[in-house]
Amino acid sequence: MISSSPARNPDRQGADPAYLITFVCYGSWLPGKPGAVDRNTNQFGSRWPEPNTSKEIRARDRMKRKPYRLDAKRRQIVSIALQRACFHRNWNLLASHVRATHVHAVIAAHHSPEHVMNALKGYASRDLNRMMVDEPDCRRWARHGSTRYLWSSDMISAAIKYVICEQGTPMAVFEMPNAQLSGIRGCSGKCP
Repeated sequence: MISSSPARNPDRQGADPAYLITFVCYGSWLPGKPGAVDRNTNQFGSRWPEPNTSKEIRARDRMKRKPYRLDAKRRQIVSIALQRACFHRNWNLLASHVRATHVHAVIAAHHSPEHVMNALKGYASRDLNRMMVDEPDCRRWARHGSTRYLWSSDMISAAIKYVICEQGTPMAVFEMPNAQLSGIRGCSGKCP
């Protein structure tokens, strides 16, 4: 269990820490692909790695299964699973957007972001298994993901806007109603 740091969260004292969690489908963001960051170069404040086609080809050649994609049915299953996970764990799911190749969630929770991300992946996989939409040995998620701390209400609002409004054509989207956000501004489906 972690606590929010008053020095870094002056406008959120006493509130659960908030995170922007992103995880990708297996085979979607291979090392070397533009915008992909591997675990060896993922350092806070570092520059994005340059695209590297040969690195991407080597990563693709090492894949043991085909890339996984979330169609409309799978996206809805995952979206509901995220909401269920947060409800059962008493976390606040502020926003989520399940895309064809990745998942974004803005969450306030009393656990580490890695714990939250692993729980979300677990709930999503369990619900996809229950619906029998994939083969039993299906590999859905890439290892780890991105876990960003959101230190202020402004950072949370910006993350919600990014997740809801800046992902392209909406797919499986969830946003907590503004009345329940205690001063955090979402975009309520009204994207600029």
